[in-house]
This record gives sequence, C-alpha cells and structure tokens, in this order.
Amino acid sequence: MMKITLVRHTSLNVAPHICYGQSDVAVSANFDAERIQLQNKLANYAFDAIYTSPLRRCHQLAQALCADAGMGFSNSDILLDARLKELHFGDWEMHPWDVIPRDTFDVWAKDYANLAPPNGETFSQLHARAKSFVEDVSSHSQNKHILVVTHGGLIRALIAEVLQIPLKRLFRITIDHASITQLEFGGEVPKVLFMNL
Repeated sequence: MMKITLVRHTSLNVAPHICYGQSDVAVSANFDAERIQLQNKLANYAFDAIYTSPLRRCHQLAQALCADAGMGFSNSDILLDARLKELHFGDWEMHPWDVIPRDTFDVWAKDYANLAPPNGETFSQLHARAKSFVEDVSSHSQNKHILVVTHGGLIRALIAEVLQIPLKRLFRITIDHASITQLEFGGEVPKVLFMNL
C-alpha cells in the first residue's frame, strides 16, 4: 500500500486567461500566506519522501515546505521528476486563450485527450507520464506516504486513473491552488481518499 498526497502549487503572477502550461511563471504575492495555510493542512501527516515538478512554481513551494523543521526534510531530500510537469501547450504557451483561433481551439477542446496543441502534448501523454511516475515510485515505496508537489492537470490525470473516468471529463473536477488531494495505491483497488482540501 502506498499513499500519495498531491499538492497543487500556489497562485501565480500571470495575467488572467493566459495559457501557461509548462512555462516557468512566477508565484503570486500571496505565496507566503498560501504556503502557511498549506503547511497547516499538511501538519497532521508524516511523509517518507517528497517529489516535485521541476517547474519553478512547484520547486519553490517544495523548498519552502522543507524549510519547516516539522516536515522532516531538507532541500537536498527533494526529488525532481519531469513527469510531474503540467501539460505542454506547445505554441499556445504564454498566449491569451482568446487569440487562439476559435475553430482550432474548439476542435482541440472536444478531444484534448487525443489532440495536442501545435508542438505540445495530448492529455493522454500527460496521463501516461503520471501513471509511469506512480508505477515507478510504488515499486519501491510500499507502506510509504509520498508528498508530491505538482500541477492541476497532473492531479486530475491521477484522479481519472484511480476512478477510471474518461479524460474528456476531467475538467468537471476543480483543483484549487495550494490544495491537497490524497490517493492510495496498492490495495485491491486504488482509492481517492479525499480531493481538493
């Protein structure tokens, strides 16, 4: 049995309605307040390892969490894994959503599981790397509790995997900034213990 607590990064300093995906955008001025609230939510748990997306908004949060002695980790314990990155939106990165030609966007939006933005990736590819991460980590983390700092898209992909829901329905699930979602793997069936706390 392995438990994974997924943390979505804090809010960002990026204009509304911008597609940012794997772009390295900065955290917002609310970073410390959001981190403190998150730290309080995590205080009830003991973790055996901490992984993060290498994108700055996640790595910075992982480092800030490790600065709290109660976490039991130092920065050198943080494991970066590129599979934990957000969806790669290719040529759409850092462009306002409303400048993407409507007909192109609508085709993608109807089947984002199988269609990629130009030079980007499909949601099925993100889902595959999320699954690959869990399979790798679970192979050496039985009876462990893993903390993962990552992105909304990746958290949704893992929820879809556990609940066996079609990827096209993923955006019916809200994942807030600085929220936590907990999953369990390795029993008879994987479980969502809670979402978006």
